[in-house]
Amino acid sequence: MNEILNDTKTVKRRSVWGWILISLLIAVIVLAVIGEIAVHRAMPILKGRVIETLSSRFDSRVEIDGFSVSVLKGLEVSGEGLRIYAQDEVVAAGATDPLIALGHFSFHANLLGLFVKPMHVRTVHVAGMVIHIPPREMRQQAPKGQRHMGKIKILVDEIVFDDSRLIIGTIKPDKEPKEFEMSRIVMRNVGPDAPWRYDATLVNAIPKGDIHATGTFGPWNNESPGDSSVTGKYTFDHVDLNTIRGIGGMLSSVGEFSGQLNKIIVDGTTETPNFSLDTANHGVPLHTKFHAIVDGTSGDTYLQPVDARLGGSDFTCNGAVVNVKGKGHIIDLDVNIPAGQIQDFLQLAVKTSPAVMTGGLQMKTKLHIRPGPQSVSKKIGLKGGFTLRQIHFTNPELEDKVDMLSLRAQGDPKAAKPGAEDVHSQMVGQFVMADGKLSFSKLDYTLPGADVSLAGEYTLDGERFEFDGKVRTKAKVSQMVASKWKSILLKPVDPFFKKDGAGAVIPVKVSGTRSAPKFGLDLGHKGKKDKGEQGGK
Repeated sequence: MNEILNDTKTVKRRSVWGWILISLLIAVIVLAVIGEIAVHRAMPILKGRVIETLSSRFDSRVEIDGFSVSVLKGLEVSGEGLRIYAQDEVVAAGATDPLIALGHFSFHANLLGLFVKPMHVRTVHVAGMVIHIPPREMRQQAPKGQRHMGKIKILVDEIVFDDSRLIIGTIKPDKEPKEFEMSRIVMRNVGPDAPWRYDATLVNAIPKGDIHATGTFGPWNNESPGDSSVTGKYTFDHVDLNTIRGIGGMLSSVGEFSGQLNKIIVDGTTETPNFSLDTANHGVPLHTKFHAIVDGTSGDTYLQPVDARLGGSDFTCNGAVVNVKGKGHIIDLDVNIPAGQIQDFLQLAVKTSPAVMTGGLQMKTKLHIRPGPQSVSKKIGLKGGFTLRQIHFTNPELEDKVDMLSLRAQGDPKAAKPGAEDVHSQMVGQFVMADGKLSFSKLDYTLPGADVSLAGEYTLDGERFEFDGKVRTKAKVSQMVASKWKSILLKPVDPFFKKDGAGAVIPVKVSGTRSAPKFGLDLGHKGKKDKGEQGGK
């Protein structure tokens, strides 16, 4: 009897578990069917919402190549090949590239979002975005004041962009599209009519360095994206100036900016503790504080002004950096050095060390750097005038010759010996720097007892300098020799050199190198010139 009862209980247990398993299986099947139905229904709903939201926001045609939805963990949405085009009139004008193209996007939302409008999405992840802003001339074809009649059906808190590009087009024949590569951007508060907060990181190509910027962007201007507002603060770190041919050093910069994409006002500072040119490869500390206007649609930059300090010399620059299609940039600056030190600039530009001279420098010059792949030192040009005061030549032999010239010119030849007391001299000149050399059309050198007028050139590698001209002295020729007998013998010569109220006017020549300078009379040159003058009478 007990065995029968036990068998009956066992059968009942198996029956209960069987029904439970069957019920679970049915439930799984039902859920799978419901899920399948939900996916099929959710996919067109969500795709339609994405398209309508973007169409309304950008007043443009929107296309999506791939779109998928999963409901295993709420609503998991992803898509590929999303394209937002410019308005039809702008496309007809030639702007055929999508205004915005996304390689891949994805976001997560609550299932209840299917029944709530607008749907709320916390974060959208985007990879491979390209923003292509058409040239202004094409954008002007867009009808003014017309907006798409759709509704915003999805609200997003944050968008994370990886590996994005911004391309600003141009139809100007001498300009190239301006392209910016951004490794990562996070945008927050992405509303339709308010600025978006962003946090962006990108690697600048030339000069190579890391840029980090935070600020606001927008609202997006559909009719003229270049007029969209932008503000922010930036840091530009680990900037390797060696990626620009002819320039060296590691730069860092901080600053802030505001305005529109086509007119961004930037204020910042730069620090380069070892700025150098390849003509010398001597690192000199350079600090700048600048105010600039940047046209983000063309890449042109207008410096107004730059306050700089090179070594111990302060100077200012004003001018422009203009993009040239297929070539690079033209740099044109007006440079003013009110009270600098000549040794700072010679150390930067000239290979010889120490600098050939020291002294106070006052200079105004126009700087021009032409575009092209050559080294900056091969492209740079300067033209202007300068004044040097308190000149001292670092080569003892050259300084001795200058000191002895001054003493002889004053009529004190007996004191004109090596080691004589240094004299204070001054130089005024007009110059042109190009092709690795300084050419002086006018070089007036004044020292006690003498005025020297020269013309010539100095190579930036320090290998050669050559000047010729005239020395006007206070003393007569016969008064410039220490020997009494020589003085007597030279007295008959005095009238030939006495001229224009000076004791003597003597042709001179300065040539050689820094290590082997030559400083002396150029009587042969005088004879040739006088002969030529006589022949012309």
